[in-house]
Amino acid sequence: MQLEYKTHGTCSRTILIDVDDDTKTVRDVSFAGGCHGNLQGIAALVRGQKASDIVQKLEGIKCGAKPTSCPDQLAQALKQIL
Repeated sequence: MQLEYKTHGTCSRTILIDVDDDTKTVRDVSFAGGCHGNLQGIAALVRGQKASDIVQKLEGIKCGAKPTSCPDQLAQALKQIL
């Protein structure tokens, strides 16, 4: 399954996610906008991981005074897939 998720409250604008339909394992993630190096790192770390595990680890992370962050937005997107 592929999802293009429009982020809310972050510097990144969208997240493209590819998840295996059967195992719910993340195959690939890419962010448009935001802190390029950090987001490449997040994408590399989540590849091959179960979507549910990623949600547990990233949901609720804040960016400074913002109520959300790029990792939190990734978790929100994966919740839509689950």
